[in-house]
Amino acid sequence: MSDILSYAELVAALDSPGVLRGGVTYTALTRSIMGREIPLITVGQGERAVLYVGGHHGTEGATTAILLDFILDCIRQRERHSTVFEYSIDYLFEKRKLYIVPMLNPDGAEYVSGGVDSENPLYRRLLTMNEGEDFSSWQANARGVDLEHNYATGFLEYRQEAARQGILNGAPHGYGGEYPESEPETAALCRLLRLRREEIVGVLSLHGGEHSISCCCREKLTAKTMAAGRALARLCGYRLEHPDQTKARGRLGDWCIRELGRPAYRIGCGHAGAGGRQKGYESLRRALFSFPFLV
Repeated sequence: MSDILSYAELVAALDSPGVLRGGVTYTALTRSIMGREIPLITVGQGERAVLYVGGHHGTEGATTAILLDFILDCIRQRERHSTVFEYSIDYLFEKRKLYIVPMLNPDGAEYVSGGVDSENPLYRRLLTMNEGEDFSSWQANARGVDLEHNYATGFLEYRQEAARQGILNGAPHGYGGEYPESEPETAALCRLLRLRREEIVGVLSLHGGEHSISCCCREKLTAKTMAAGRALARLCGYRLEHPDQTKARGRLGDWCIRELGRPAYRIGCGHAGAGGRQKGYESLRRALFSFPFLV
């Protein structure tokens, strides 16, 4: 299996015989614009839950690989009734619940891995937006909306900032959409968080880019949120961005903190190249197992 997972590879891995078992279930969050099912994996059965999300961008197949490796790791450890770091895996499964969306943007991921077929109803428009047929750097969803910036908090300010950069409509990256939650992918994720508001007590959103952990909406930050952020930074050896250095940009974490009052963090996982998958997962493994007990 490759270091950077495509949508087809993710589905094949989840459909493998015996993969999902022992307190791990697979349902669909929703379907993408192009009709691809977006997997929602549930680990454990406790009343206190957290949410992990990967693959906001088409180029972030490495975050999908990290979350799939975490799911498989949870299953293996459960079979052995292991203690992972200082946490009993049996206790995690019984007292905690993890909702995991490994790939929020399957259409963008397919554009990156396989290009855009001429049968795609948006083919001509996409070629114009992309200024060519090389979609290997495409971050947006099927119709050119950057899902990372399609959440309500900071949306208008970010849209004005993007407009000053000349991003006024669909684009390979940077266009936040006509209005918050305009896309089925983000709308479904927000719907899940609203429906499970009392249950979900923390959110991690995994992305590519520089190794760092950040949270925004500083006027809404609590001491507990900042303490959990510092703990996460120590656990994975990443830099914690100070709230004064960040601002709301229509991101999931901004929205969770402002609208739901829930601790939420954006983790930059780097860019996994050949042979980097195991290293990428190992750098985050302790944080992923620990987060349900930090919030």
